[in-house]
Amino acid sequence: MSDTQDLVLYGYFRSGTSYRVRIALHWKDVAFTYEPVNLRTGSHQSADFIARNPQALVPALKVGDQMLTQSPAILEWIEEGWPQPALLPEDPIVRARVRAFAAAIACDVHPIQNLRILKAVGGEAGPGSEAAQVWARRWIETGFQALEALAASAPGKDGFLFAGTATMAEVYLVPQMYNARRFGVDLAAFPRLVAADAAACALPAFKAAHPDMQPDAPAQG
Repeated sequence: MSDTQDLVLYGYFRSGTSYRVRIALHWKDVAFTYEPVNLRTGSHQSADFIARNPQALVPALKVGDQMLTQSPAILEWIEEGWPQPALLPEDPIVRARVRAFAAAIACDVHPIQNLRILKAVGGEAGPGSEAAQVWARRWIETGFQALEALAASAPGKDGFLFAGTATMAEVYLVPQMYNARRFGVDLAAFPRLVAADAAACALPAFKAAHPDMQPDAPAQG
């Protein structure tokens, strides 16, 4: 899609959904400008940002004078616009399995442990409260039990889930693994997920998309 106008990604360094889109853009070697939106300080609730995305959520991807929202839709748009290197396998059954694995994260795991839910669970104590942390671990662990079972019969190799390299499954999994570690989830029961995460995180596109590599990440040390 060489005629695509400049892309601007509005995101937050630690947002799992923004992380997914960064991975895909780097995977396809698509140039983009990154505009941080600070969820902790409420920048996503500003009038300017709500004009971009009425849901007041990240990511949002500006494509010329159009704004795309919702990471699954953005990722499909990227895959369609830049088919190579592919993130969806050619085999229709395997492709459906990859999409199902991704949807399990996007629909069933991530939404109930994102920042606004943790704020609600934590009450006055906020998302860092013990109640919020326990909530997040509970639902990540429940989701990971199903994902580990799905991964057990996946046809991947060299650590990857469904192919000999990363697919959309890893694009969704890696940010969720990052969140799992943040919330102190014991990953010992999920060796297949851990192996896929390690294999993907060794790839340049995944390294470049890591939260610590973003300009809005807190200074290390």
